[in-house]
Amino acid sequence: MFRFAIFLSFASAFLLLICGSASAHFGMVIPSDNMIMQDNNRTIKLNLSFSHPFERVGMKLLKPQRFTVHHAGATHDLNPSLIPATIMGHPALSCDYAIKRPGIYQFFMEPTPYWEPAEDCFIIHYTKTVVAAFGDDEGWDEELGLKTEIVPLTKPFGLYQGNLFQGIVKVDGKPVPYAEVEIEYYNETGSSQAPSDYMITQTIKADANGLFSYAVPKAGWWGFAALSTAAKKIPHNGVDKEVELGAVIWIHFEPWQEQMTK
Repeated sequence: MFRFAIFLSFASAFLLLICGSASAHFGMVIPSDNMIMQDNNRTIKLNLSFSHPFERVGMKLLKPQRFTVHHAGATHDLNPSLIPATIMGHPALSCDYAIKRPGIYQFFMEPTPYWEPAEDCFIIHYTKTVVAAFGDDEGWDEELGLKTEIVPLTKPFGLYQGNLFQGIVKVDGKPVPYAEVEIEYYNETGSSQAPSDYMITQTIKADANGLFSYAVPKAGWWGFAALSTAAKKIPHNGVDKEVELGAVIWIHFEPWQEQMTK
């Protein structure tokens, strides 16, 4: 009986570990540069993936239902430009995009629904990132009108590590009171280590108006995913399953730099 109790204890701990890890999925749209200046390379590379970004554990990303760029009031389809890639050891997608005019470029991916057996549900992460070009920063807070979306209240580029980022979580264009927001660092080089599994994914809640705030401790790419449950279900093996919706935005924070003195 004692050995059986120990076995149950270890089994429970293992299941908790698996479920905790499974909850931190992130759709990812990562550009090679998010601030294009006149002397920069004006063609950027965009990597699209689905992963646990801190642990660098990838999952298979199918061709998205939509991949677009919104600039100067117009939206353009980029799906035909996507090519296969391998990111974190799993199938992913990428494309090159030439920046030709000043302004704000919002890149957005709506993926094919991902079946997650560990959570017994589908996952759809509406994922976006913002690129600013040639000194023009007008319209960085423009909404794309997505099913679910994080609307930034802090300019989503030109940020230092330690800056406070604020956004409003919306579903169907309306703020979501007390929305849960998961936050994770893209541990791209694998050099960062969490002191505890509790530290891998930071979780906060928005206020009654859907507003959340987070101060980023380290330079690099950070993902913010506001989670909700879709009203409609998707059938799987003849059974209707719930759908986790994620409003995801990826933002790069810069290290502080001191001027070199002679």
